[in-house]
Amino acid sequence: MKIGIISDTHGHVDAWSKAYETYFQGADFIIHGGDVLYHGPRNPRKKDYDPARLVSLINECPVPVIIAKGNCDSDVDASCLEVPILSPYAFAYINGLRIIVTHGDSCMTDEEKDAMAKHLKADIFISGHIHVPVLQKRGNTIFLNPGSAALTKREDKKNTIALLTDKEIQIFDLESGDVLLRLDNYRE
Repeated sequence: MKIGIISDTHGHVDAWSKAYETYFQGADFIIHGGDVLYHGPRNPRKKDYDPARLVSLINECPVPVIIAKGNCDSDVDASCLEVPILSPYAFAYINGLRIIVTHGDSCMTDEEKDAMAKHLKADIFISGHIHVPVLQKRGNTIFLNPGSAALTKREDKKNTIALLTDKEIQIFDLESGDVLLRLDNYRE
């Protein structure tokens, strides 16, 4: 099993393209934690901001994409995508894992996330929104935020994505490929 995890692309084509071409080729699924197309009023637009092109890339993607609605995702954006944007969360049962995906804007605190994960018996709880990667296990649930692939809020300015396989979960610096966070043997 191989699942690519990305969030907060905010209409930036290079973020999606680099993630797909370098990390997500041959994946069984791609999970997007929301804020897919629109940059939002507080975010800068970089030169690769092209939501129409990003729509085409996602629509043409040969790998199934699961998307949770972010606070910057509008109904107009959703109407352009052939993949539904699910709200307020997406639930996937993949290879025996219960995976919950929510953007994180309506479920911000660890206590709120813990309660939702417990109620839904999540093995993995994926969120986005904060533009900073997180990978930690609390109780029976792994909490994963891949950070932002386009508009990081990390001090070192590294844009990040995650990759989940049968044996490990890794968060990568999108540009260098360096592993920034890792959880081995997470199913044990």
